[in-house]
Order: sequence, then structure tokens, then C-alpha cells
Amino acid sequence: MYSILLSAGWPIWPLLIISIIGLAIVIERTWYLRQIQVFPKDCLETAFGLANAVSNGKSIPESEISSLKQSSLAGNLFACLLHEKLQGNSADSAIEELQALAQSIWLKLDRYSGALATIATVAPLLGLFGTVVGMIEIFGSQGAINGGAGSPQQLAHGISVALYNTAFGLLIAIPALAAWRSLRSIANQRQRECEEFTRQLFKKLYPITATNSAP
Repeated sequence: MYSILLSAGWPIWPLLIISIIGLAIVIERTWYLRQIQVFPKDCLETAFGLANAVSNGKSIPESEISSLKQSSLAGNLFACLLHEKLQGNSADSAIEELQALAQSIWLKLDRYSGALATIATVAPLLGLFGTVVGMIEIFGSQGAINGGAGSPQQLAHGISVALYNTAFGLLIAIPALAAWRSLRSIANQRQRECEEFTRQLFKKLYPITATNSAP
């Protein structure tokens, strides 16, 4: 592998760097967007249990709402809605607070997606740049620049630089693009899940204004 990197020349190093960054983003996002991370199984049951207690006029300790808030991203939304109800705020006020919180949560779900899309776009361009560098070396080896005799070693090196960089650029861009689309799809799915169950909780706490939509 190291010999391949040497044959590809110095233009391969930027490609190697962005490939490491892209791989790190994919691993982090895959871990972060797991359903158990965003929407634990017992989160909804806990939220509706607390909602039932609030609807029946029972008081619930603030520690339970804080625990729900810290449990997950969805739990944060549920805790916000429960807190608004306990404070006696209106449905409109609850929706306003919920929407503000939801925007920050959606940003967390989409975090680094722009960077991954940029890597998928830039990688072929860097590969093309390496190809151009290799072509320059090829012409230089044939005396097109300095008027000297052609060098087979320089010719072979120039071809290696051109082909390796093109291949590496595509090898990075294709998986990065596929990963970006996949992670965006997962993030959108998690967002829809949070929105749907937050609506259900909202209707439970504010039955009179159930026609209003949560975030």
C-alpha cells in the first residue's frame, strides 16, 4: 500500500486526508443516528406515563423531567412539552418553544452532512488535479518543457501519478456520496419519528387544541 502511495505522488496526500475525515464522519454519524440513541424504547412510555399523571392533575418531580430530557434527543422534546404544561403555559406558547427546540435538534441530526457532501464533490476534483500533475510530468519527461531527452522512468512515474489519483478520487467520492445519501435518509427518518410521537404527546396534553401541530 505504501508503494502505491509513493507511486501516486504528492497529490495523493490531500485525497488520503479527506478520506480519513470522511470515514470518521461516517462512523460518528452512523453511531449517533442509531434509533436507540435518538429514540430509546422506553422513552415514549416514560413520556406518556408522565403525561397521564399531568393530565390527571398529579404533580411530578422535576427530576423525572430532567432525566427524560437527558435521555435522548426525543426525550428532550418530550421534556420541553411536559415542562410547558406543568408551567401552565398555553398551547401556542408550548408550540413556539417546541419549534425552537426542534430546530436545534434537527441541526444535530444533520450535523457534518454538509462536510460529507463536500468530500464527495471535492474528491474527484482532487483526483483530476493529480491527473493534471501526472500529465505535466509526462510532458516534462518527453522534453516538451525543458527540451531534454525523454526519460522512461519519468514517463512511467507521470502515468502512475495520473492514473492513481484519478482512481483514488473516484474511490473516495463514490462511497462518500452513497454514505451521505444514506445518512440523510436515516436523519430524515429519525426526524419524522420524533415529530410524530411529539404530536401524539401534544394531543395528549392539549386535547382541546389537538388540531395544532407540534414542530
